[in-house]
Amino acid sequence: GIIDPAKVTRSAVENAASIAAMILTTEALITDIPEPPAPAPAAPPEY
Repeated sequence: GIIDPAKVTRSAVENAASIAAMILTTEALITDIPEPPAPAPAAPPEY
């Protein structure tokens, strides 16, 4: 079907407002803890 740009924008704003309200009322946020980067592999021995 054809997507109405105004409807898509309205839906995005409503969803963003819903998330913002949830964060403000619960005063909590769940995120992922970043893992430290993996060490670089060892260089091959020279012959």
